[in-house]
Amino acid sequence: MTTAAAPTGNLEITVSRAELLRELTAAQSVVERKTTIPILSNFLFEATVGEGETAGRLTITATDLDQSLRTSCAAKVKKPGACTIPARKLYDYIKLLPEGEISIKLMDNHWVQIRAGRSNTKMVGMARANFPQVPEFPASGAYKIAVPSLKNMVSKTIFAISNEESRYTLNGALLVLKAESMAMVATDGHRLAHIEKTGETLEGISGEKKTLIPRKALAEIASLLGSTDAETLDFADDDQTLFFKIGGRVLTSRKLTGQFPNYEAVLPRENTKFVIVRSEDLMAAIQRVAQFADERSGAIKIRLEQNELKLSSSSTDAGESEDTIETPYNYDPLVVGFNSQYLIDFLKAIGTQGEVRLEFKDAQSAGQMRPEDGNEDVKYRYILMPMRI
Repeated sequence: MTTAAAPTGNLEITVSRAELLRELTAAQSVVERKTTIPILSNFLFEATVGEGETAGRLTITATDLDQSLRTSCAAKVKKPGACTIPARKLYDYIKLLPEGEISIKLMDNHWVQIRAGRSNTKMVGMARANFPQVPEFPASGAYKIAVPSLKNMVSKTIFAISNEESRYTLNGALLVLKAESMAMVATDGHRLAHIEKTGETLEGISGEKKTLIPRKALAEIASLLGSTDAETLDFADDDQTLFFKIGGRVLTSRKLTGQFPNYEAVLPRENTKFVIVRSEDLMAAIQRVAQFADERSGAIKIRLEQNELKLSSSSTDAGESEDTIETPYNYDPLVVGFNSQYLIDFLKAIGTQGEVRLEFKDAQSAGQMRPEDGNEDVKYRYILMPMRI
């Protein structure tokens, strides 16, 4: 028995509803909804006292064994200790309480009493000793990464990660860190998103460091980055675990094993035919035409002819549709088919401002799309395998 497992009836704290709710909101998305291990449906609450009256902390931990989130807020700690509380029930209940102070106290049989104003509730908890050990952030060897850069990279790649469980090396995005740049790449075998940001300063990296980050962890990172004022985050790893420290929150994730494919081999080299169109026009045209695409494949046809780009689709059930965009094009005519949803995903990621450049070699080779935004620091490209139509 470790000292961390506090005796029953110990923990007694008071905490502000706003602060508690903010941290529960961050942690609840990690809690496993349909778990066969009951303790994983619970938050671990640990109350510690520091120097002075106000230095008490409530640390909240959630885990699904694959990943964990540990976060904390200030609390008045009458008695230090620990308990576990059903996460979903607690989160839903705290949301319904009015602003003000909430007092939380561990009772007998792992029951937890929660009082706020005139509300008095007792929830059925579980033994602290059952809660799994969560890995600690390593004492050394962390890298500092700029929050805006990472946030942008995740949003530009996460949608291209494979959903097929069987292709587990594709169930994440590859982060490539170098001393002056960072890149992220994701693929599902049909498309590939690659973004590189130069002009970064990453201390302590010689050569390059490649890390495969699972999709679930990336989604969690995106939401943590979206709600932080911090300018940098700390990233570290050991043999089994990835660690991300964002503000006062630490996210851990089990590493994906296996080799990410050699993506550099599929990056197009000879896509010399290109056309530039307004993102907004292309998005609108694709969305209209896609309504009439075959439901299973979602395939639409792109036809490039003298100074125009034609999008078309047809299906026996829905009918057919064609849209034309006038734009300079002076190469040989070309017809190529793509999955319309994959095109839409990319256009959503870059936003409808500005222009997009479509680059082709021929009807059988991968097409490449990239924003025509003149941003020298950020190189973003999206490679799409063609479909037979």
